Amino acid sequence: MIRRFVKKHPEHEFIFLFDRPYDSSFVFADNIKPIVVSPQARHPFLWYWWFEKSLPKVLKREMADCFISTDGFLSSKLKIPQLLVIHDLALEHYPENVSWMVNQYYKLFSKKYALKADRIITVSDYSKQDIHELYGVELSKIDTVYNGANELYVPLNDTDKNDARTKYSAGEPYFIYVGAVHPRKNVITLLKAFEQFKESTGKSHKLLIVGRMAWKNEDLKTYYSGMKFKQDVILTGSKQAKELSLLIASAEAMIYLSYFEGFGIPVLESIYCEVPVIISDRTSLPEVAGEGGIIIDPFDVQAAAQAMDKIITDKENTRQLVEKGKAQKEKFSWEKSANRFDRSFQEFCIDNKLT
Repeated sequence: MIRRFVKKHPEHEFIFLFDRPYDSSFVFADNIKPIVVSPQARHPFLWYWWFEKSLPKVLKREMADCFISTDGFLSSKLKIPQLLVIHDLALEHYPENVSWMVNQYYKLFSKKYALKADRIITVSDYSKQDIHELYGVELSKIDTVYNGANELYVPLNDTDKNDARTKYSAGEPYFIYVGAVHPRKNVITLLKAFEQFKESTGKSHKLLIVGRMAWKNEDLKTYYSGMKFKQDVILTGSKQAKELSLLIASAEAMIYLSYFEGFGIPVLESIYCEVPVIISDRTSLPEVAGEGGIIIDPFDVQAAAQAMDKIITDKENTRQLVEKGKAQKEKFSWEKSANRFDRSFQEFCIDNKLT
């Protein structure tokens, strides 16, 4: 999206700030000036130094007109207008899922940053309302700019699906989860539901879990180690987009039982692949899936197991989910995202008399 946005505005110079050596692919246009700003911000103390000490000096030297932050952090020292992107407020709802030091930083600065921002962009109407309610930011100051999905995510024919299944799941059909294995992603409920599905149906299906193992997963690891159908759970680790698109497009369904999301890109990637989704009824996920998914309580193991069975036994319902997903897909693309981002930026410029 940023690539599209920058290319829409050849009349502007964009200063891209990095805290470490960068890949040359980030400098994709002639109107980008890359600058490495020290120190490398790998710790809350260094975050503070980078945004409050280093950043203001660099932007003053470069005579920047405004600052656009895409990661939820601003600088309280800057005297120029600031446009802030906040993806979600998971840190407010589930502070126990991050370290004590990180949590203290968020508690001290996140609300201050939101209130200082001249305009805020977020990725769903759910997050927009959440920012308004928790931080007291006026709704008129917050714009929703949906995410998109990579153009690699497309439907596959049966031959290509069979090839992918031969490679990844010993030729068996499978359900898939994509994302970090992290407490709020609720993968433990997915494992329990899959176990129940296997026990009650006797189907040969596998479950692919695609993503890195994050932190605070002791309960999940204990449950996984004692599963009766552990051999049917395949942990692939993280995958790059090209391989991931094949994995998603060859699945029976994406199962995403996260109990907190700002958006939920894997759900949209599945819709792009015309793969039905089974999703949590919490936060932004119903907004992303629309009528293209089976929506359930993320903690209802039986409902999740029954949804898996319904996907493979009720072919007409599954066909309808896919068709509704095709309609839902039209709401989302990175081109649409770039246009919405640009509209927000134009409002930001008008409000702050930037020419």
